Amino acid sequence: MSRDPPDFSNVKGGGSTNANPGAPDFSNVQSGGSSTATTTYVVKSGDSLSKIAKAQYGDANAWKRIFEANRDIIKDPNLIQPGQKLKIPPK
Repeated sequence: MSRDPPDFSNVKGGGSTNANPGAPDFSNVQSGGSSTATTTYVVKSGDSLSKIAKAQYGDANAWKRIFEANRDIIKDPNLIQPGQKLKIPPK
């Protein structure tokens, strides 16, 4: 059983390689200022959760967000150690 190759002679080029022609084209979307990725922070001597929160979020009172994200390694929020790698949740 022999098949003829498909005929693409009437296909016109376009700006999108979108397989769904009715779908919106997001090819030119750029990242904004906000991030949804969790980052890592290595604790330095003299750090506290509130000091880290102030540097990361601009709000020292946001230390609870860092504490909650790191309950697996921080048992007491007043006792963090240099060298600890903390997860910093997005803003």
